[in-house]
Amino acid sequence: MVQPGAQHNRNTAAPGRREEAVRVGEPKMERILHFEPAEYATRLAAVKAEMSKRGLDILLISEPPNQNYLTGYDAYSFYTPQMAIVALDRDEPIMITRGMDATSSKITTYLSDDSIRGFPDSYVNSTERSAYEYVAKIVQELGGETAVIGVEMGGYYYSARAHADLVKALPQARFEDADLLVNWIRLVKSPAELVFMRQAGLIGDAVIKRVIETAEPGVRECDLAAAAYHQEISGTPEFGGTYNSSVVHLCIGERALAPHSTWTDKPLSNNTVINFEVHGTRRRYQINVSRTVYLGKPSTDYVKLADIAIEALNAGLDSVRSGQACSEVFGAFHKVLSRNGIEKDQRIGYPLGIGYPPTVAERTASIRREDNTVLQPGMCFHMMTGLWLGDQSVTITQPFAVTETRYEPLTRTPRTLVVK
Repeated sequence: MVQPGAQHNRNTAAPGRREEAVRVGEPKMERILHFEPAEYATRLAAVKAEMSKRGLDILLISEPPNQNYLTGYDAYSFYTPQMAIVALDRDEPIMITRGMDATSSKITTYLSDDSIRGFPDSYVNSTERSAYEYVAKIVQELGGETAVIGVEMGGYYYSARAHADLVKALPQARFEDADLLVNWIRLVKSPAELVFMRQAGLIGDAVIKRVIETAEPGVRECDLAAAAYHQEISGTPEFGGTYNSSVVHLCIGERALAPHSTWTDKPLSNNTVINFEVHGTRRRYQINVSRTVYLGKPSTDYVKLADIAIEALNAGLDSVRSGQACSEVFGAFHKVLSRNGIEKDQRIGYPLGIGYPPTVAERTASIRREDNTVLQPGMCFHMMTGLWLGDQSVTITQPFAVTETRYEPLTRTPRTLVVK
């Protein structure tokens, strides 16, 4: 295999190199890097340490958040195959994309030209060629024909066809499931990452404010969604936003009982519940947050339900501290519900961080009854304590970061039922 720091001659007959669609060595482009090189080096070292523990020679990373985490790569290009390759004995990952997207690798990553590869467009949506054959050629170039190769078997962007094509192209290699290897390392945010999480929280506060101000009887649901999206992208005067990894959820009227509904073009009416979940996204770091707006005068029973939900949410938050298990946080939350005769079986929290469609959740720890993951400073969660009970529902939530002593709220909007 290639020795650390070794550079390949771009004129050699290495498989797949002569047919590259993009010459990534020129022209020079300004790089847009959001972290210092030392930050990426620390992340890569942690991933390599875990690879060594598992006996992996090479790790194929298909998940866009993980590619971004290790290289900085950011483009809306994941609808075609793309892969980051980490080899134990190579200093840098290799980022493989569609040829035209190699330009984005030049702009958004710290990688040297030799670590940026673009496959020709003849591989795109072809019934005769597979982009994973191209990936396999790069693995062979690294001396990986008989390597132990980790792949993200449970990832959203690693299909059965991708795996079959890789296995066929590398028949002597041994493939191991390395799903969530990078995700668990990402779970604890660095101080530099927390800066972006806080900025995302400020954007989230602005979006909540905009939705509450816009929600009035007669306003169309689609116009309420448009207001949320406008603010998500505009951000704040200090921090611009960007697209999020999900959709704005507007669960209105009868659809308030459906946790993941979207909007229609109907006008809002009086005496209506609006459960909404919006986002703040800053340089791919995202927070999710939900609130409930009641247009009109809510019943006494409904106000009581909202009060219980808020009390339970605050109890869960107050139990958060480094060293506490996720299950213990769930227990503190659920104790309030049980005292009021309410049961909730769903998880009440999931980890936040780098977000690409279809989800921001890192698929690791959950704040639920049976999850004994121990909280550490730097972990970020959305405490999603929504209640959907019979014909009533309320969604008042809080994104937060774990600190040494308790928690840091990532949004500052008061945790209350909004009545208009």
